Amino acid sequence: MPHYYFAIASKKFLVDTEPVEEILRERTNYYKSFDKDIDFWFVTNPKFISLPEFKNLKIKIPNPPAAIISLDQQFIRWLKLRIGFVAIGDFKSESLE
Repeated sequence: MPHYYFAIASKKFLVDTEPVEEILRERTNYYKSFDKDIDFWFVTNPKFISLPEFKNLKIKIPNPPAAIISLDQQFIRWLKLRIGFVAIGDFKSESLE
């Protein structure tokens, strides 16, 4: 079962306030230059936030939520430092969301 890491905040914050599109575009170009498979996704209304273990987190995130999900824990930690006002965590699941 894959282990996913995430940075989550309100969609408005990630799309309108922070340069997430630019960050993800740069990361995509970096991966392409090294012929590396993309291991991150931008997801709106992620389903994992409804899991019981994220009950408290769901209450704190204004609706609608959005998340950057990755298989790379270091990337998510870097995002937390770069963006700041996001919550980070992880989950295991057969599906991405």
